[in-house]
Amino acid sequence: MKCLQKIFLLFLLLTADCLLPTCVSAQLLDTASLLAYPIYDNLQEALQNPDKVYRLDLRRNKLKIFPLDILKFKNLQELDLSKNNLKELPEKIGTLTNLQVLNVSGNKLQYLPDSIGELKNLKKLVGSRNSLIALPKRIGDLHNLEILDLWENELSTFPDELSKLKKLRWMDLRVILLNDEDQERIRKLLPDAKIFFSPSCKCVTGG
Repeated sequence: MKCLQKIFLLFLLLTADCLLPTCVSAQLLDTASLLAYPIYDNLQEALQNPDKVYRLDLRRNKLKIFPLDILKFKNLQELDLSKNNLKELPEKIGTLTNLQVLNVSGNKLQYLPDSIGELKNLKKLVGSRNSLIALPKRIGDLHNLEILDLWENELSTFPDELSKLKKLRWMDLRVILLNDEDQERIRKLLPDAKIFFSPSCKCVTGG
């Protein structure tokens, strides 16, 4: 009996951290359930209850640097950083593995970090109206991505890894200079997706 008691006490010690109220495991929500959660639009208020933050809207906050406090929201599944002045996203954004929706449109981004590929649950990525000139190869790791909005960027090359986005159904590449050859190549990479292009240009691009 004493031996069993010792084993039980050892178990309690090893699991003590997760017996605390702050130990909350992330739960991936379906679209309907996610929409039922409140949207936090003030970072400081959100930080008071980090485990309860599933949706965060910081658009039009004049942000020049990505607030690293966002990384504290381990349950975060919808993040809107649109219409700010961000020039880059940190590599650590890849730790927000429960993100399903990421909107970074209307910023000054030239690149997306390689760690974007860690966002395995991402379904919608909006990066329109930036200054993106290339996409990372790891974008192909977003196996659950359904919507990719890259409207009005400066993209000239598209990685072959786009072909790995088997669930992609909608992609916007309007207001991007692409010739007939480039457009056809992208269509072949994503044969099951509805892709929107502007009229073909008579230009030479990177493919």
